[in-house]
Amino acid sequence: MTGSDGSGDIQHWAPGEHILWRYRGIGTEEVHICRPVTVVHDTPDLLAVWMAPGTECVRPVLADGTSVHDEPLATRYTAPRTTERARWTGSGVLKLARPDDPWSVWLFWERGWRFRSWYVNLEEPRRRWAGGVDSEDHFLDISVYPDRSWLWRDEDEFAQAQRAGLMSAERAGLVRAAGAAAVRLVEEWGAPFRDGWETWRPDPAWTVPVLPGDWDRTPAHTAP
Repeated sequence: MTGSDGSGDIQHWAPGEHILWRYRGIGTEEVHICRPVTVVHDTPDLLAVWMAPGTECVRPVLADGTSVHDEPLATRYTAPRTTERARWTGSGVLKLARPDDPWSVWLFWERGWRFRSWYVNLEEPRRRWAGGVDSEDHFLDISVYPDRSWLWRDEDEFAQAQRAGLMSAERAGLVRAAGAAAVRLVEEWGAPFRDGWETWRPDPAWTVPVLPGDWDRTPAHTAP
């Protein structure tokens, strides 16, 4: 991705800028999840963004408009789908991502800023473009708690995605290996778990980003 100065360096966003955090469908370039976020921190080592409560996002739904999770697991990934706009409910989410990691780490709080947990979302390393970052979700996730305990999440969906042909055995093995690497990081209490992000708070002057009409546009250039 060309920098703003015309060089080949990746352009980084300033705190307070609004970008899009998007996910493509498995094996396609079609965006089915789009979340407008505010940049907290962006350096060659880490991108941190804030998704505020009430943010209008795009999410996948079944063709009749019902929730994907209302569909039985056996047909959840083969039933026809579409997308809809919907507000993010509950507390906001802080997302942290290092450039080459096949996961991002999300922080969740209860009301009153009582820290609840970290969530390791296994995914394709993000590709940058002028308007944000794109990735591909890998179904399997990990919850991490303040006492440093952890557990796997969505193992049933990970298995069903393989049965439905969305993920080959080879690719599933790579995702499992990524998960194992994330677990080692948790057990070593490496960054970002040790970095104190749970005490972070958003700038009260920030506004909630607006979901653009062309949220699904195809980027002209991408970079890791």
